[in-house]
Amino acid sequence: MTTAQFQPYTTYQEYPEAEMHRRAEEFYAEMRRRRSVRAFADRPVPRAIIERCLAAAGTAPNGANLQPWHFVAVSDPVVKQRIRLAAEEEERAFYQERAPQDWLDTLAPLGTDEHKPFLEIAPYLIAIFAQPYGVAEDGRKVKHYYVTESVGIATGFLIAALHHAGLATLTHTPSPMGFLNTILGRPEHERPFLLLVVGYPAADVQVPVITKKPLAAIATFV
Repeated sequence: MTTAQFQPYTTYQEYPEAEMHRRAEEFYAEMRRRRSVRAFADRPVPRAIIERCLAAAGTAPNGANLQPWHFVAVSDPVVKQRIRLAAEEEERAFYQERAPQDWLDTLAPLGTDEHKPFLEIAPYLIAIFAQPYGVAEDGRKVKHYYVTESVGIATGFLIAALHHAGLATLTHTPSPMGFLNTILGRPEHERPFLLLVVGYPAADVQVPVITKKPLAAIATFV
């Protein structure tokens, strides 16, 4: 086993307490503005912005620093159409056959159904894959740890980075999502985790009126 290399943590930045409060409040205010949208403009997004946001996602903490994720950024209209057709096929089966009634009742106020035009209209789809194991150059399998937790954290980083850059997102999880491996040519040791729709919100987009739980309902100090 290779011994880990260590170096001084010189990139840490400490702030005066007043500045810490200000930064925390500003970040909270910015994230409160974030909303998932289901109607996107077809305006193009510069690839460089997507690249920087993906790089930010790649800085997320993860099990043993094995970074068990892969992101596929899709802008090709033909590929987006293939993804839409495959996703809508799974969604039809979900809404008409597989979903329990209580889940359908929960979704009803949001107005969602099997039709997903945003998968073609949005300038980018980012397919996020989780890797239960990696493959070394000599073909050996390398087990990854805390894969779901790691990829979930990286996805959160990505959503925050895209929002911070001025873009809107939607998390989309057709089930099953194995068609993404086929369409995007990903290997069998990767499993689709989530499909992130990315772009500018449509000018006439509307979002549901919802509230978030107060801090007292989601956190406990002991």
